Amino acid sequence: MSPQLKAAFANEMQQAKDYFRAGDINSAFIHLERAHILGQRDTLRHTWSHWWMFRVGLRSRDFREVRGQVLRMVAALLFSRIWVPEGNTGGANVSPLKPMPIPADLLELLKKN
Repeated sequence: MSPQLKAAFANEMQQAKDYFRAGDINSAFIHLERAHILGQRDTLRHTWSHWWMFRVGLRSRDFREVRGQVLRMVAALLFSRIWVPEGNTGGANVSPLKPMPIPADLLELLKKN
């Protein structure tokens, strides 16, 4: 992962954590989805984004999200280097196998790296 992509991932994660700590779960999740897209091909970053989605699920008492994130953390550890559905936002509200459109600003970052 390039330094630019690492920095973008770190920025999205920091924003997610800031919103999480402030109690704005919806905004936190939006940034976690963006971090997920950026970190999908890096096993640790991919898993880290799912860990935080798991925490959001716990905080919001969304046990569908909690269960979905447990499964996704295991899958991230096993498959990140082999195959990922590009653009997938990583939440339990979407199929873990479904490729999705990548937001334009993230697509530019991903193309450069």
